[in-house]
Amino acid sequence: MHGGIYAATICTMDASGQLDMAAQQAHFADVLQTPGLHGVLLNGHAGEGIFLTRDEQARLVGLARETAPKARILAAVSAESTSQAAADARAAVLAGADGIMVFAPFSWALGADPRAIIAHHQGVAEATDAPLYLFQGAVGSGKLAYTPEVLRALLEIDRVVGIKEGSWETRAYELTRRITREMRPDVAVMASGDEHLFPCFLIGSDGSAVSLAAVLPELIVALDHAVREGRHRKALVIHTALFEFAKLVYAAPGHLAAARLKACLAELGRIPHAACRAPTPAISPVERTALMSALRPCLELSL
Repeated sequence: MHGGIYAATICTMDASGQLDMAAQQAHFADVLQTPGLHGVLLNGHAGEGIFLTRDEQARLVGLARETAPKARILAAVSAESTSQAAADARAAVLAGADGIMVFAPFSWALGADPRAIIAHHQGVAEATDAPLYLFQGAVGSGKLAYTPEVLRALLEIDRVVGIKEGSWETRAYELTRRITREMRPDVAVMASGDEHLFPCFLIGSDGSAVSLAAVLPELIVALDHAVREGRHRKALVIHTALFEFAKLVYAAPGHLAAARLKACLAELGRIPHAACRAPTPAISPVERTALMSALRPCLELSL
């Protein structure tokens, strides 16, 4: 299995929007010191990969490899064109990535021919020898959520070893899991809908790759362990706290999730700036206060 618990890390930037590599290395080191965490997912939605150049994406992969030589590093590619996504994948593998996660181009939310979805993934798979991870998008996100027919076709790609399952609906999660177990029992289905980790872990999961773990890695690991050990009352306590925080982080508009996570990390003193690249706006003081109020019970459980 290629599962495990991964933190989808943020991308630290200075006030001008340039990469802050010293702060990034500190962020990697802080997150990866968590016992039970298997690695990191870079350049995804939380990592603002769509705002980064290929060179910047590769630099972040190289920095993570330098910071934690034994950690498992997954690199996301999100480009609209297959050729660009394939080139991004090759650069990430050369920089030290252990696996590539193919995020659906955002344009697919408006509609995508199943043939295009399959061909895109095949093109990225053929670009490197690295294991490939799928991203199952949220229900209601258009073609970012793959139909059972498309999922079956994608599972026929030999290079696929895992799925970041972000349906954000337990019924859809279970359907993905059942299809995968039927076709490819070797493929890890990793529950990754941040607000719904508890019920998905109860159904059965091979790990997770979530951005909440960039702020609360100990709590995500603790939830996984509690469910696996049958300590469901403890798991429910963790879930209740995580749900209230996640509800604010991933509230509409969802593209502000990375900015909200950064605002919390800056408030905690874990990163020096909460800056994002334009056109992402700063989080207002009122929203930051609400986020921190929801975060505090989670931090108390982490102690």
